[in-house]
Amino acid sequence: MPPESQTYRYLTQPEIRFLDAAVERLIPADDLGPGAKGSGVTGFIDQQLVSVWGSHGRNYRTGPWPEGTPQQGFQSRLTPREIYRAAIREVNVHCLEQYQKAFEFLAPREQDEVLKGLESGAIQLASVSSKLFFGLLLRNTMEGFFADPMYGGNRDKAGWKLIGFPGVPASDYNDLIEEQNVPYRVEPVSILDVLQERVKLDSQGLPKHVKLKDEGRSGR
Repeated sequence: MPPESQTYRYLTQPEIRFLDAAVERLIPADDLGPGAKGSGVTGFIDQQLVSVWGSHGRNYRTGPWPEGTPQQGFQSRLTPREIYRAAIREVNVHCLEQYQKAFEFLAPREQDEVLKGLESGAIQLASVSSKLFFGLLLRNTMEGFFADPMYGGNRDKAGWKLIGFPGVPASDYNDLIEEQNVPYRVEPVSILDVLQERVKLDSQGLPKHVKLKDEGRSGR
């Protein structure tokens, strides 16, 4: 989905600008391809936040709320929606106090300083643990970069092309069983491609992969 056609259902414009800047520092663009911003990760996060996951609609939400261990999973009275809304606002307050600019306007080095402060817990936020927010942001950024494009991220399957992931299983795998240590270089196929009938299917409904002619990218 091209950037100009992206529709946001939860995030406000200041929140979109914050996340565009933040996710791009976590997975930056380089000569191997687009980063998280160019791959639509902010749109992916928005889709997750308006989903049942974003409201914790299927989670137990009655306390008590003691501080847990990493092994105990998510431990917060706040939903992901509430965490993002509060944390983005409070990180920008910190940036204005420290640098006199909102996060999106900081130099890359300063943005990295802020993200490291969130990761370590050195930056204290009023409403939510900065470490909790950073962990959620990092996980969602990786999910958005590598998930099927049907969920709003991984635009043009940039994440899959980067690591050589073929996507939806194809019909010709049986012909390759005897091949050993041979890279399987094909144009990735997503569930979205199948749903939108952008790929040919065999009689069993499996997509037919198109082999790439060149070596392509081998990784960052």
